[in-house]
Amino acid sequence: MESVSFLPNQPIPIESSPLWLDVCGWVVPAGFPSPAADHTEERIDLNKQLIRNKAATYIFRVRGDSMTGVGIYEGDALLVDRSIDPKHNHIVVAQLNNEFTVKRLYRRGGVVKLIAENPIYPPRLIKEEDDFLVWGVVTNNIHKLC
Repeated sequence: MESVSFLPNQPIPIESSPLWLDVCGWVVPAGFPSPAADHTEERIDLNKQLIRNKAATYIFRVRGDSMTGVGIYEGDALLVDRSIDPKHNHIVVAQLNNEFTVKRLYRRGGVVKLIAENPIYPPRLIKEEDDFLVWGVVTNNIHKLC
């Protein structure tokens, strides 16, 4: 099973000093560019936008391609909140037999599976003998575009 990790294989706690960015007051069309620097209307703190519970939020760096169908790619940074109750269909970071993995959680009728979002990876049925723990729920994916 493909795993998700970051170096050195431990969750990275979140630092919480504010990171302020200007927010433009209009929707950006996917057409011709418009200079925006003179039209900012407010500032936002990315910590407040991305993090619900600082004490329970960690960053994982993705390794592998099992979640490309939902836009999670090799090298992306996942924000994972341990305080959220994992529910059916959430994307989670789980520990399965002492390895971290990121997958979609399937939990119905007593059946628990981890589902990849890439058809080359089969679903993984969780059995009683498995050492399994949902470590946290993925709340955001930071995907670099260039």
